[in-house]
Amino acid sequence: MSKGPITVVIVEDDENAVNIYKQFTNQLDQFTVIATASTGKQALNILHAAQPDLILLDIFLPDMNGIDLLREIRREYRGIDVILITAANDTETVSEAIRGGAFGYLIKPIIIDKLLATLNQYDMTRRQLHNSNLVNQDKVDTLFRTISNSNTANDVQINSLPKGIDKHTLKMVRSKIQNVNGSLNADELGQLVGISYSTMRRYLEYLVSCNEMEVEVLYGSVGRPERKYKIKHM
Repeated sequence: MSKGPITVVIVEDDENAVNIYKQFTNQLDQFTVIATASTGKQALNILHAAQPDLILLDIFLPDMNGIDLLREIRREYRGIDVILITAANDTETVSEAIRGGAFGYLIKPIIIDKLLATLNQYDMTRRQLHNSNLVNQDKVDTLFRTISNSNTANDVQINSLPKGIDKHTLKMVRSKIQNVNGSLNADELGQLVGISYSTMRRYLEYLVSCNEMEVEVLYGSVGRPERKYKIKHM
């Protein structure tokens, strides 16, 4: 398993959707989109030349069904992981995605914070597998996301934090933002905690992936969209 950036190929025939997925995926430091394809044939041609770590795959492609492409990937490129992003919400398609070994299944219209949380979870899972030769049942349960108790899951995450997340800094961030009312951006929260924008953004995205915070994307008339964060109340 490579220690470098997680390489991603987007397979989606909607150009606007491609641009959105690419923009937000590339905003995560550990991910880089290396190619996009609008058809299954284009995707297979790309895979003949270079194998990414991860594919973001739509079901409804002009020339083939995404589930059939998933099966082909499983036959020929077993080292590639797949997250499905699709409007298909029927149980048969979801069942086939599970049988095909998809890491995640996101239903359109896509929620950006859900996409980012899934990508962060994927990154965390890769790191846990890379850093361990053997696992116990608790770790297996975490990797297969079968633990529903939030406190237990949080305890496991503390013991297996991804690279770039320090447990002491994380504890400080959690403590400082507990009493924040409303939504603030990463720069505002960084000033509150006393750390840089880029560091604050990394910890905020981690907390979003842990389901402790939620993010709202605000689109202004000019410039890049603004992301605002707030504590998620259970």
